[in-house]
Amino acid sequence: MDAEAPPPDISVAVVNWNRREYLRACLDSLARQRGASFEIIVVDNGSSDGSAEMARAELGVRVIANTVNLGFCAANNQAFEAARGRFIALLNNDAEAEPDFLAELRRAFDAAPDIGMAAAKVLVYEDPRRIDKAGHLIYPDGQNRGRGTGETDHRQYDQIEECLWPDGCAAMYRKAMLDAIGGFDEDLFMFGDDAELGLRARIAGWRCLYMPGAVVRHHRGASLAAGSIERIFLIERNRVLLAAKLFPWRLLLWNPAYFALRLAGGLWAAAGGKGEMVRFPGLVNKLRLAQTILRADLAALHMLPRMLRKRREVRQLAKLGPAQVTALILRNRIGVRALVEKSN
Repeated sequence: MDAEAPPPDISVAVVNWNRREYLRACLDSLARQRGASFEIIVVDNGSSDGSAEMARAELGVRVIANTVNLGFCAANNQAFEAARGRFIALLNNDAEAEPDFLAELRRAFDAAPDIGMAAAKVLVYEDPRRIDKAGHLIYPDGQNRGRGTGETDHRQYDQIEECLWPDGCAAMYRKAMLDAIGGFDEDLFMFGDDAELGLRARIAGWRCLYMPGAVVRHHRGASLAAGSIERIFLIERNRVLLAAKLFPWRLLLWNPAYFALRLAGGLWAAAGGKGEMVRFPGLVNKLRLAQTILRADLAALHMLPRMLRKRREVRQLAKLGPAQVTALILRNRIGVRALVEKSN
């Protein structure tokens, strides 16, 4: 690259691990972007399928090659550190962006100086009539869920509006915001990471705009299968860690009650053949699921002292008080029925 060339406006981070053909399609979709000045940074987490070599040699993309899988959080933080743009976009390797994706997300930041995040409209790749995520919602026990997940797209989310935070599958962040509050929490490894970063940013006074013209199609569950025990473990552990780190104390006291209500709702939904629990049929699998949740909660308990130290650091950045944070969470909450009946 010409040393005299001005830096790009946008740096696009794509994290990859053994998804060569998904990665190729993802990067091809970025090559078709229009109306945006950008660079691409692929962070490869020790792939053994030639992904990094393909991106570098065949497509001429800048690659940061790790020797082991550092996880989604650490890999993106590497891209943040290397980024030259004033804005950083994330695009999952199993997602393909429409040509105006970057330009539409970039437009969000012209609305106000406190817009620190922009959310895309993410559709299901296999059935683009269905919504994967249109921004995010949260349940008051720390579990988060995409807004509109599973709904048929009737253009009900086709207006520019403020939302809670973007999904990490397809998002853009103001680099000045990341410099001020930090990147992803690497203790989470993956899952719930975008929720933790997004809520931390909101607490620090930054806002998020949802930009429906930024459209992405996403292969759901390509990173870890929906019924994967490892996935369930990380989601549950990180739910507890997020709440411990970011929730006001009053809301934390109610956390066990909200969790019990969600669990009861999940059992009820499963009896009707709906929700996440139907992926674990029979008594043996249900017991295995319960054991995984218990193991995750114990792992979170072990990490609690570290999260409480980080909690004090977050309070030093805070522009919102505890009552405002509670109001933000409750205003953007997902109902328990919607949460348990729709698969993530």
